[in-house]
Amino acid sequence: MSNIVAIVGRPNVGKSTLFNRLVGGRAAIMDDMSGVTRDRHYGHSEWSGKYFSVIDTGGYVTGSDDIFEEAIREQVQLALDEATVILFLVDANDGVHFLDEDFAKILRKSKKPTLLVANKADNITRAHMASEFYNLGMGEVFPISSQSGSGTGELLDEVIKYFQDEGVEDPDAGIPKLAIMGRPNVGKSSFLNILIGQKRSIVTDIAGTTRDAINARYNAFGKEFIITDTAGLRKKAKVKEDIEFYSVMRSIRALEDSDVAIIMIDAAQGLESQDMHIIGLAHKNKKGMLILVNKWDLVEKDSNTSKKYEEEIRKKLGEMHYIPVLFVSVLEKQRIFKAIEKAIEIYHNRVKKVPTSQLNDVMLKVIEAYPPPAIKGKYVKIKYVTQLPTHTPVFAFFCNLPQYVHASYERYLENKLRENFDFEGVPVSLVFREK
Repeated sequence: MSNIVAIVGRPNVGKSTLFNRLVGGRAAIMDDMSGVTRDRHYGHSEWSGKYFSVIDTGGYVTGSDDIFEEAIREQVQLALDEATVILFLVDANDGVHFLDEDFAKILRKSKKPTLLVANKADNITRAHMASEFYNLGMGEVFPISSQSGSGTGELLDEVIKYFQDEGVEDPDAGIPKLAIMGRPNVGKSSFLNILIGQKRSIVTDIAGTTRDAINARYNAFGKEFIITDTAGLRKKAKVKEDIEFYSVMRSIRALEDSDVAIIMIDAAQGLESQDMHIIGLAHKNKKGMLILVNKWDLVEKDSNTSKKYEEEIRKKLGEMHYIPVLFVSVLEKQRIFKAIEKAIEIYHNRVKKVPTSQLNDVMLKVIEAYPPPAIKGKYVKIKYVTQLPTHTPVFAFFCNLPQYVHASYERYLENKLRENFDFEGVPVSLVFREK
């Protein structure tokens, strides 16, 4: 059984700061601006030998017509439904706020164990001021400072009393990770929501709605995956706000942590320079890749439209021609599950190990049929091939003169490896060593 702690409360009481304190890093974006956190954000923590997940949520506001605040309320409610223990965070410096009173009424209906936490109690005076929150009728008040960590030990001692078991140390260990990447407003969050069947990410027509990298569990084809929805990546010149800068950093980190990057582009805009930047970054980090051309339902088509469109993409990809391209419509749910099936295939290609005997049976015949060209009168003789024990496909070719293997011949060998062993969507590296 998974132990889950949800941090909830009105905007700007320090929920993300406490989240970062509990998970031991800067996993959530923090800013003094109200509404920075929008989606549910997950992390993992441990206290006194008990393991648990932590959910950071957006600030709960009632009586607002703002599109984000309505969606944030939905996300908070989903977090409450998931939680084992709820941490109701209030601001000791501000005292009881009318939004705290409104939210307290909602929490009483949840029937979940709820601890009232007075944050920003940075000194004795503020800790005493926290007693005002007993008026909310939520039981004992825990004064803490999530900034310094003061009082969080006593709080966690109380939290773990509600856990039924030890929990799982790292529930994400060994689970393949997919990251949905792309420019703003191409349909990344909608894609994730359709896959998992619930509103995991907030979706609007406003570019930049997703600010943090949002993880979600997904089970398909008998295997569990972690899918990460990321903030849209724009050109550096257009990134002006600090919040957006940190969002971009989180997206890049999500890419680096992933096994497969699903790069989503807008069919109307095509493959642009920023998309190529994302693809180049994924290639550099040796990630599996899949390109999804979204909003295909909006394109006027004839029998050759998709073929011509894909040819244009492949011209821009150049040597990264190994990346598969799928045409989808998230809105119409066209080929959505085909896309995830393909991403899973790419993951398996990335971790594939080809037996040495099979590798040599195939590749030595390929080399014999078309041996390396002589350079400066030197003839390269490749005697043996093996796959190295690395996280991504790397093949070592043992030969007499590795320094004379031309780049064009290296590309030939790579193409033959792909042709015979199916490494679609995955960067393949070749090294030449002296036998």
